[in-house]
Amino acid sequence: MQRADANPSVVNAPSLPMKAIWRTIRGYILWSYDRGTLHYDVMVTVILLFVFLSPYWINFNDKPVERNPHPTGVVVLPDKQGGFIYQIEGSALAARYDLSGNRDEGIVRDELRRIIEPISGAVTITKYEIVRDGKGHIQAYKVWVLKE
Repeated sequence: MQRADANPSVVNAPSLPMKAIWRTIRGYILWSYDRGTLHYDVMVTVILLFVFLSPYWINFNDKPVERNPHPTGVVVLPDKQGGFIYQIEGSALAARYDLSGNRDEGIVRDELRRIIEPISGAVTITKYEIVRDGKGHIQAYKVWVLKE
């Protein structure tokens, strides 16, 4: 009867490189390498590559919400009483003149509120003032508001 003897050095030969590979992988996972070593530099490089290159291939859905600004020029200034003063271009309002040449105050307030509310939310208009040029043309509206 012939017996086949297995050579223990041949069987153990592949396990030595695998042990070293698993030891290296375990060192990466547990972050056990000292600073300044080759393995530490490799870990940091892989992390930096992920941070800077992953947005090109992974959609994180982190884009800011697109907001359409109001097409008119609106300047917001703080008020001394804790409210805000909005200065709105005169051309932004489409309020029609009545037969006597005056604008309906209710319509003007509604249009001013329609321009201001998309910017600051629900507000109450306490008063408004018309800014005119030297010829009497309306240049802007100053509107004092309080947030609701």
